[in-house]
Amino acid sequence: MTAGTGVEYTCRYCRLRSELGDGHAACPHCGARVDLRHVVSESGWVEQPPIADMTRIQFGRSYVQVEGDVVPVADFKLAEGDSVYFSHHALLWSETDVRITNHPNASGWKRFLSGMPSYMLDAAGPGRVGVSDNHAGEVIAVPLPMGGAIWVREHRFLAATGNIDYTFVRTGLWYQTGSGDDRETHHPVGTYDDVFSAQGGPGLLLLHAPGNTFIRDLAPGETIHVQPRSLLYKDLSVWMGLHVESPRTTGWSTWRRNWQLRTMFLRLVGPGRVAVHSVFENELEGERITGGQYTHQQW
Repeated sequence: MTAGTGVEYTCRYCRLRSELGDGHAACPHCGARVDLRHVVSESGWVEQPPIADMTRIQFGRSYVQVEGDVVPVADFKLAEGDSVYFSHHALLWSETDVRITNHPNASGWKRFLSGMPSYMLDAAGPGRVGVSDNHAGEVIAVPLPMGGAIWVREHRFLAATGNIDYTFVRTGLWYQTGSGDDRETHHPVGTYDDVFSAQGGPGLLLLHAPGNTFIRDLAPGETIHVQPRSLLYKDLSVWMGLHVESPRTTGWSTWRRNWQLRTMFLRLVGPGRVAVHSVFENELEGERITGGQYTHQQW
C-alpha cells in the first residue's frame, strides 16, 4: 500500500481503518509509515516502526506532531473544546492561550500508589502545548475506538486525550524474599494495573517506551514468556501470571545455587495483542523466594 491511493487502508500496527489520499505517508491514527514492508520474524514478533520526525496524528479537530528522534516531543495543536492530560513534569512548553489546570481524576495519593504521576495537568485548547518524557526512547501512539480499552504497565504513560478514562486495581502478582523483619515484597510488573479506555468517542493514548518496541498477536491459548519489566501494553483478553525457572541441579551442595540463579518470567496467554520494549530491568537475584501470588486477576 502506498500513499495517495485514495482507498481504504487498515494499519498493521493500530489495526484501525482509514482512507488514504494524497500526502498521507503515515497512518493518521498512530503515525506508522504506510509504505514499510511488513516483516514478521520467525518467532512471530513485528517491530513497531518509530514514528518519523514531524509525523502528524489526528484526533477530533486537533492533532499531535511527534518531533525528534532521540528524545521525542509530542507537540499538540488543540482546537477549541479539545484537551489532553499528562504528568506535570512532562510539560516542556505551552502557548499562553492554552488553559492549564489540575487534572480532576483520582486523588494524588491514589495516583501515586498506582504508579501514575501524583500530580497531573489538563491542557485545553485552542493553542499548542509540548510534552516530553525527558528520556531517550520512542513515543508510541495507541488509538482507542469508542469503548476500547488497553492495559499499560505503570510508568509508561505520557499523555492522553481528555476522553480517555483511567482506572487501576492491584495486579495480584508478587513474591516475597526473606522472613521476619527482613521480609520484602516484590512486584515484577508493578503494584497496580493501569487500564485506559475511550469514553464517548475515539481517543488517543501516548506512551513512552525505551529501546525498540515489538508487537505480537497471540492466538487463543498461545503462550509466551517475556521479561516482566519489558511489557509495554496488552489487550485485556491476554491472561498473565508469574513463572519462575531455576537451573536443574541435584545435591545439597548445589541447592543454594539453585535458588540464587532463578529467572523470573511473565507468562502471557492469548488471545490478544501484546507489546514489549527492548530495554528493561532484570529482577533481583540472590535471595530465596519465601512466598507470593503468581496468578493475575482478569479484568
